[in-house]
Amino acid sequence: MAMMSEDETSSSYFIREIEKNDGSVLKIYQCSEGDVGCVVWDAAIVLSKYLETEQFCDPHGGHTWSCKNIVELGAGTGVVGLMAASLGANVVVTDLEDLQHLLELNVRENQKLLSTGSITAKVLKWGGDMTDFLPHPHYILMADCIYYEQSVKPLTDTLKALAGPETCIICCYEQRTLGRNPEVEKRFFELLLQDFECEEVPAERQDPEFNSPDIHILHLNRKPS
Repeated sequence: MAMMSEDETSSSYFIREIEKNDGSVLKIYQCSEGDVGCVVWDAAIVLSKYLETEQFCDPHGGHTWSCKNIVELGAGTGVVGLMAASLGANVVVTDLEDLQHLLELNVRENQKLLSTGSITAKVLKWGGDMTDFLPHPHYILMADCIYYEQSVKPLTDTLKALAGPETCIICCYEQRTLGRNPEVEKRFFELLLQDFECEEVPAERQDPEFNSPDIHILHLNRKPS
């Protein structure tokens, strides 16, 4: 991908900084114009900061995420996957073709924070072939992916194909009450809970600053066969 000039970068993008607990900063480029995936949503920040909470730290200063294989669905800017990679995970961030340039930009601009982890951007259309993303990852991350009615079935099909018996899905979403959002959420969970068990993460286990009553974090694991 060709490097952009400073003028092009400043006119096309604006930056959201996410400070990590160790004081380093993820610099996330967002598009000045574009679809929903072009900006950092609150649920993505809540999930990113949740990955840093003490429950995922070990006594020697490491993280649960070290050397874990992670796939992020609907990654958008890639902030959640970048946080996981900066904590030592091997991450594949996925989204549609038209968001790959933004993902690649953010991966490149934050490379210096990935001393132990790794991150790769790939195209993934929900409901498609999952062969390139197997074997099953340790974790699947997704933030604010439940909003398009027509994408509910493809998304749940993707989760069912991608998640193995040991895979944990961590889903973070903002509960919205306008329009058809409640029906879309209801349908998503009706389909998903046919195959998965769900545990909601209480506020006291989330980041003390970056949490909200409207934003939910769920852990989902396959039901025993």
